[in-house]
Amino acid sequence: METNLVRVLEGQYLDELTSELCDFTLEEQNAATEAQGVKPLAASDYVPIVGKTVTYVVACVIVNDANEVLMMQEAKESCAGKWYLPAGRMEPGETIMEAGAREVLEETGLKVEITTLLAVETAGGSWFRFVLTGNVIGGELKTPSQADQESIQAKWCQNLSELSLRANDILPIVELARNYRVRSPKDPNWHREILPARKAHYKNYLRVVVAIKNKSTNQVYVLLSEKTAYHFPTVEIHPGRSIHSTLKKFMIELFGADLPQHRPHGVLSVEHHTSGTQANPTDGMCLTVLVICRPSIESVSLIGKCIWHELSKDLSARLAMAVAGKNATFQLHVSDKDTANGFVGGETEPTYTVNSRQT
Repeated sequence: METNLVRVLEGQYLDELTSELCDFTLEEQNAATEAQGVKPLAASDYVPIVGKTVTYVVACVIVNDANEVLMMQEAKESCAGKWYLPAGRMEPGETIMEAGAREVLEETGLKVEITTLLAVETAGGSWFRFVLTGNVIGGELKTPSQADQESIQAKWCQNLSELSLRANDILPIVELARNYRVRSPKDPNWHREILPARKAHYKNYLRVVVAIKNKSTNQVYVLLSEKTAYHFPTVEIHPGRSIHSTLKKFMIELFGADLPQHRPHGVLSVEHHTSGTQANPTDGMCLTVLVICRPSIESVSLIGKCIWHELSKDLSARLAMAVAGKNATFQLHVSDKDTANGFVGGETEPTYTVNSRQT
C-alpha cells in the first residue's frame, strides 16, 4: 500500500479494479437514502457519458515570461465582446489534455503543450472543470480578421481589470497560475508538474487518502479499507450531490455519526482516459483526495471495515510535507450549489469555496 501511496503522491494511476474495490456504490447510497424515507436524487445505474450525463470542462491559464495571460474575446451571442480564458467543454473521445490544447488552438490560434493540472472545480457531482496550464509551442495569435464562431480575437494581457470579463470566476485561477509559474521547482509548498493519469473508468469515483497522526510518536497513519483487498477507501461520486456531500456521507460510513473533525486538503491525482466505444463509453474518472483528520489517532474509532496503517518514517515525512504545503496538492474548488447551473461552461458565474477547510 505504501507503493500505491507513492504513486498517488506522484499523480500516477493505481493498477487496480476500482469498480470491485468501491466501498460505497451509488446503489448502496440510494438504499441508505430510501431507508430514511427520502427519494434518491439519481438512478443507481447512472453512468457518466460526456455530452449526455456528465459535463467535463477545461480552462487553460497560459502565462508568458512577461507575466501576461492569454485571453480570448468571446464570439457567442450571449457574451459577445467579453473576454475570458480559452475554455470549453470536452468532446466525446477526448482526454483532458487533448481538450485543453484544442480549446486554446481554436480560440487563440496558438498551439500549446499542456504541462500540469492546477485545480479541479466541481458543481454537483456531474459537472467538473479541470484547470490546466502549459507553454506555447507554435501558432499565431488570432486577429479580428480571423474571427469565427469560436472567438473574435486573442491577446496577451497583463492587467485583467482593463478588460470587460465574461465572468470573474477566472481571477483566482489566473493568480494561481501566475504563482505557479514563478515558484521554485524544488519548493516543497508546491506540487510538481503532474498531468491527469491515463486510466479508463466506467463510473466516477472519489478515492480518499485519510491521514492522521499518533500524538505520542508523531507518526502518520493512513486509512485502509479491508474490502476484498487492502486499498484506499473509495466511494462512487453521487451525480446529484456536491463532492463535499458525497465525502461527508462516506466518512460517516467509515467513522459513524461521531465523525472526527476533518478537512479535504486537496486533490492528489486525477485518473481519466476515454477508451470505450460509443455503445460502451468509459467516460468516468477517479479523483484521489487527501483528507486530514484533526484529532490524534488515539481518540478516533472506526466502525467500517477499515484499519489504520502506520507509514514508514520517510513516507510519513513526505505526506506531512504535502499536508503542510497549501499548494502541495491540486486545489479543489467546490461550488456551494448542488447543480452545474451556476458555472461558466454550465454557463454562468460560479460560487466557490476555495481550498475548502471543512466537509
